[in-house]
Amino acid sequence: MRRLRRLIQKRSLRWSEGVCVLEGPDLIDAALEAGVEFEAVYVDAAASSDSVAETVRRAQASRIRVFSLGEGVLEKVADAQSPQPILASVRFPVVDVHDIAVEGLVVILHDVRDPGNAGTIIRSADAGGATAVVITGQSVDPFNPKTLRATAGSIFHLPVAVASLEDALDHFKRGGAQIYAAVVRGAASYRSIDFSKPTVVVIGNEATGLDDPSIELCDASLTIPMAGRSESLNAAIAASLIVFEALHQRSDATPISTPRSLEEL
Repeated sequence: MRRLRRLIQKRSLRWSEGVCVLEGPDLIDAALEAGVEFEAVYVDAAASSDSVAETVRRAQASRIRVFSLGEGVLEKVADAQSPQPILASVRFPVVDVHDIAVEGLVVILHDVRDPGNAGTIIRSADAGGATAVVITGQSVDPFNPKTLRATAGSIFHLPVAVASLEDALDHFKRGGAQIYAAVVRGAASYRSIDFSKPTVVVIGNEATGLDDPSIELCDASLTIPMAGRSESLNAAIAASLIVFEALHQRSDATPISTPRSLEEL
């Protein structure tokens, strides 16, 4: 149990071992469906819900070790304020950014610190059919328990890589993708971008956005026009709008009006 607690608390240990902790039947079920490699499942012996029982059954059917624990043990380990009656330790899928296909839409999160935002963006990217999400800079660990919960299992459905911004952009530029920095104002509307081409969009820090050196690494910038007095959109909301605009364009056969080149933006 001490190791589980340390895996929950320490990013360095998670990455040195390639193991993270999943909390709750929904997240564990998503990992089972995705074929993730499990170390073990831990369940509160007093747990009585049908969902927990079904998760345990599925784990046992997959020949995963299941340990029954005494009352209160998981509460000392779990990260959530309302601890789940079931946890699992799994080997998380490590994706090399150079193995990500240069196609569709790739979302890069640069210095995104909030686990709720990062997890929600991963979930939206999955729902919107994005190719991958790349985590760069001082962003939150995507396998942090809070981030994992916010993904609602989507982290097991699409590639999620951790890399430097420079390395990630170099890979996608070499593959011919158009690279956009998402900024608050003073750029082309996101709805004017031709997302039928391989595209990378870089989302910056929740409070400060992208700094100038990071923006300069991109080909151009895009923004989400706002009518009200709010200074900016939440990072997860902004990313979700962009992801679903790209999905809309790929799904819609109607020609769209777009700039013919980045130089025309």
